[in-house]
Amino acid sequence: MQISADDSLSAPALRRALIAGARRVIASRDGLNKINVFPVADGDTGNNLAATLGSVLNGALSRRSRHAGELLSRVGNDAIDGARGNSGAILAQFLHGIAEHVKPLPSLDAGSLAAAVRHGAASARLALARPVEGTIVSVITAFAEELERSSLENRDRGSRAGFALALSRARRALAETPRQLAVLQKAGVVDAGAQGFVDLLEGIAEFVEGGPRAIRMRGANAPAANENGETVIHEHEVDPQRRWCSECLLLGEALDRERLRLALEAIGADSIVIAGGAQRLRVHAHAANPQALFDACAALGQVEAMKADDMLRQQRSAASGLRVAVVTDSAADLPETIAERYAIGVAPARVDLDGRDYLDKVGLSTGEFYRRMAESQQLPRTSQPPSGDFMRQFELALAHHPQVVYVGLSRAVSGTLQSGEHAAARSDSGRVRVFDTFNAAAGEALLVWRAAEMAATGADAAAILAELERLRPQTLLWAMTRDISHVVRGGRIPAWAAPLARLTAMTPVARMRADGTLGLSGALFARKRAPEAFARSVSRKLPAGVRWRLIVGHCDAPAAGERLLAALHARLDIGESYLVETGAAVGAHAGPGALIVAVQPAAP
Repeated sequence: MQISADDSLSAPALRRALIAGARRVIASRDGLNKINVFPVADGDTGNNLAATLGSVLNGALSRRSRHAGELLSRVGNDAIDGARGNSGAILAQFLHGIAEHVKPLPSLDAGSLAAAVRHGAASARLALARPVEGTIVSVITAFAEELERSSLENRDRGSRAGFALALSRARRALAETPRQLAVLQKAGVVDAGAQGFVDLLEGIAEFVEGGPRAIRMRGANAPAANENGETVIHEHEVDPQRRWCSECLLLGEALDRERLRLALEAIGADSIVIAGGAQRLRVHAHAANPQALFDACAALGQVEAMKADDMLRQQRSAASGLRVAVVTDSAADLPETIAERYAIGVAPARVDLDGRDYLDKVGLSTGEFYRRMAESQQLPRTSQPPSGDFMRQFELALAHHPQVVYVGLSRAVSGTLQSGEHAAARSDSGRVRVFDTFNAAAGEALLVWRAAEMAATGADAAAILAELERLRPQTLLWAMTRDISHVVRGGRIPAWAAPLARLTAMTPVARMRADGTLGLSGALFARKRAPEAFARSVSRKLPAGVRWRLIVGHCDAPAAGERLLAALHARLDIGESYLVETGAAVGAHAGPGALIVAVQPAAP
């Protein structure tokens, strides 16, 4: 490491050292995922730490700085903004705490570096509602204490020697974690977050010894901390009552960390980490209801960068040992039974309602969406999931499965598929395949269902994609809208059609076309018996002698949906069928009362 004559650490040297450390953690990602058993065994600690440090690499560390305090302030802010997961949030608060202490300093000597690291360690501990020993926070504390001791007792030996002694102490603290946490001892691993922090220090140490060469090198992934490097098998299950790993960025003035902590505890959240400062906080917790967490945060400031991952589904997927993981988007109206059975990953769309953003079907349930839409004076809007949400789904799946198939919403009606394609291009080459269903809602869900069913039998990506190609033209969807006023408000039907529909009892019917667009295909002239008339219309369009798999969707109209399903059963040979609530992707445009029918030839 480049140390000046007076033993001070310059901003350029500090930047290059942090780059080396961050790259070491990113290279170790898969090994960290495999040993992740605490606080929950959802297999994503490596991904979370890599994402947190990736935001720093792409931000503060991507440009030069001559001032150490300024550099570290940028590092701290970028880490808070990009923090992901429990360990990522703790590491971000550690970096933010260092930055707070050194902001005015152009360079760091051994004493100021040790003091800053000590302040960062204390700050990281304060970010936790209930610190647990035997985790990343214990190793950070051990490193900080030794660095401070060395700076006081060995002033003549300089920063390099002090760092080496502190790293040695951090390694010993890491080795002690199984003795501090029974779940680690039982699994035969060290804490994954703590291992990631030591990996960061090891990368810095490589730069100290090897200089810029350490940055240029792209070493092999670090092995998992168990002997054979396989995913750890253990009995530490996710709490089903707190299955959602929920995070957001909270912006405001004079944000009250303690008030927020109490609010989160009041909704039953645990694993609470609140990182950052008075103007921006990264909030992480495990909760039963992500929207309750986001609402608690919204009471204090502006909520951004929401995410909520289903840890229970993640754990089941990781433990399945399948060759292919199936991912979709929230436009697919999957029956909950199917989504749970096959542990299907879902990237949620965003719903803008009354000036707030919500996560479709995650932060905002479908039932709650219709309730709030009825009370709103504004038309709800939906937007595609950002590519980062797909990246998170893909990264987690790739840590435990050789291949991923994303089965997505029709390209012709949304940019969602393109967002998934962009994420796939940035992930491991060739391991993520993207399939355009040319469909939506229940029709998309039928193709997702078939893909997951095949994956469960051990099929590879090529076989699954071939089957989806075969079924795509045979997967048919129709939709009817009882009250077209909502569609008129959205500009999809001209205003003159509304009074005509009221006078004639006309019910427009649309269908998904072969090119993946949704267009009008006719009308029903029925009012009280519209579901039965719709079933009659659909059954006449289907070939005889086919056994069908079927999903009926309803937009806040369960009784009409049940009547439609019963009428279809009376007319068609149906193997399996489900009634589901149709989500915001269709409901925001079709409005309450709309009904959906999607059919697909049953699997042999």
